[in-house]
Amino acid sequence: MATKKETKKKQQPKKPYFEPPLEFSGANWNENEDPYTQFFYEQNLSQFWRPEDISLQPDLNVWQILPEDVKLAYARNLLVLTFLDTYQGDIGMPVVSRSLDERFHQRKAVINFMAAMENAVHAKSYSNIFMTYMSTAEIEELFNWGEKNENLQNIMSLIVGTYEVLDRYNYLRKYDQEHVNFTDDDFLEAQWKAMTASVFLETWLFYSGFYYPLYFYGQGKLMQAGEIINLILRDESIHGLYIGRLAQEIFEKFDDQKQEELKGWMFNLLHKLYKEQAELVETVYDPVELTHDVKVFVRYNANKALMNLGFDAVYPYEDVNPVVLNGLNTETKTMDNFSMKGNGYQKMKSESVKDQDFYFEVPKVGGKK
Repeated sequence: MATKKETKKKQQPKKPYFEPPLEFSGANWNENEDPYTQFFYEQNLSQFWRPEDISLQPDLNVWQILPEDVKLAYARNLLVLTFLDTYQGDIGMPVVSRSLDERFHQRKAVINFMAAMENAVHAKSYSNIFMTYMSTAEIEELFNWGEKNENLQNIMSLIVGTYEVLDRYNYLRKYDQEHVNFTDDDFLEAQWKAMTASVFLETWLFYSGFYYPLYFYGQGKLMQAGEIINLILRDESIHGLYIGRLAQEIFEKFDDQKQEELKGWMFNLLHKLYKEQAELVETVYDPVELTHDVKVFVRYNANKALMNLGFDAVYPYEDVNPVVLNGLNTETKTMDNFSMKGNGYQKMKSESVKDQDFYFEVPKVGGKK
């Protein structure tokens, strides 16, 4: 008869199985992993900025005289972006990074950098706006609204759900290989779906949420907050492009039948997200009578996301508010350097001093050297 101690020992769970690689490797930045990752690395690094770089105080004179319904719509809109950025930085980008093969050190570095920007820079920027414009009680009420809003929660569930599926695959593939019952194609499918959801979030949901800040920015109002949006826009544009490029690589590995199946899944996700987003737009923008314009912008950005994934647009062409459309232009703007950084800010690039830097041509005097 087994003792209690022996029974307890037998019931202990088996330790996860993990067989480390035969050889660990280092990131060799002297060689390109592909034709584009190092370009995205340089672009991400050159665009780095901090939320504290932009002073929001000059916006207060405008904010204080805005109608209450306008203030509420503006704040709720930024809160939606906050929720999306938080989970994109917490789980979205990190899970995609972990799913890449071990040899892709450069790709992982680029994605991890983008993950840090999502939460530590973008989400924090929205918090800085809230802290400047609103009282602590108003901020708490705002976050409570987001936590209880059914449409926002459904959107988060649809996006984060794809990340969690890939996260489970990552764990099983690495730590529990004895119980793995999926194929490489199953894993690639989960990886592609997570990347697709990521592009939908970056290029579609984020961009659609930029409507109201750009609407004010184009009228010369709340300019400091608008400048933050311009900096975030510049980041999100390359985030969606990069993940979209990786997703296309994976999609090309499937046969025609599987590709059609995956496209069906993608459009199903798109329509579910559109339904939830359309209702959320009505909640936020009906009080300020901008719902129609914002929905046009939502469909416009959905088409852009599909293009980043290598697919044709699904929604017919519509005229987007030109004030907002102009705000999507992230070309360098001339700014007052004493009050805001401006999206033309670039980190200084330096290079080592060389001997030839000290060779100077002797000026000619009287026609002779």
